[in-house]
Amino acid sequence: MAQYFTVHPVDPQPRLIRQAAAILRQGGVIAYPTDSSYALGCQLGDAAAARRLREIRGVDERHHFTLVCRDLAEIGRYARIDTWQFRILKHATPGSYTFILPATREVPRRLQHPKRSTVGVRVPDHPVVRELLAELGEPILSSTLILPGDPAGATARSRGDAGFDDNEPLNDAREIRERLEHALDLIIDAGPCSLEPTTVVDLAQDPPLITRLGRGDPAKLGLEAGVK
Repeated sequence: MAQYFTVHPVDPQPRLIRQAAAILRQGGVIAYPTDSSYALGCQLGDAAAARRLREIRGVDERHHFTLVCRDLAEIGRYARIDTWQFRILKHATPGSYTFILPATREVPRRLQHPKRSTVGVRVPDHPVVRELLAELGEPILSSTLILPGDPAGATARSRGDAGFDDNEPLNDAREIRERLEHALDLIIDAGPCSLEPTTVVDLAQDPPLITRLGRGDPAKLGLEAGVK
């Protein structure tokens, strides 16, 4: 049965953040708030926890997980970034964007896209996540909290083979508790989040391709809003 932490959305309690990081290190799978929707997360190097995350989401190995990072420097450890890609990332971090980039050797093969050797990365703009990442000292392996069979969202759309889907995410911790209390180890309640997931931008190709239109505005990155 999941533990349930109610944290302040702007000034999260350090004691609860330390406990949440400890749960992740011990192999836990958690639900936590971001600047878009709620997300599922586990420790980067924990294969068993990652399998549990896939089971909850109902996705296979073709689905891109995201490395939620502290900053651009941390992204650079896990993704190969050219100058043109860095310029786009700099404009979008922190923010409600997920970027697909070629993975470095720091990313386990099981977490890379099986055909493209890519990985999703992002830096969220949310105090709770920032404090949790600082305490953990490494990225959180994450996925938008969308459950199989839930209805499609009104604005988030995706390409069929992109590895992301367009269902509506959960944004209320109490509903997450009702539906996933026995599947998770921790739910962090910092109040409701947006109903929109991140905008996903594929930077592993040139020109970039928006594969999911969500909360992040493509115009901020100098990109068109069309999804292919």
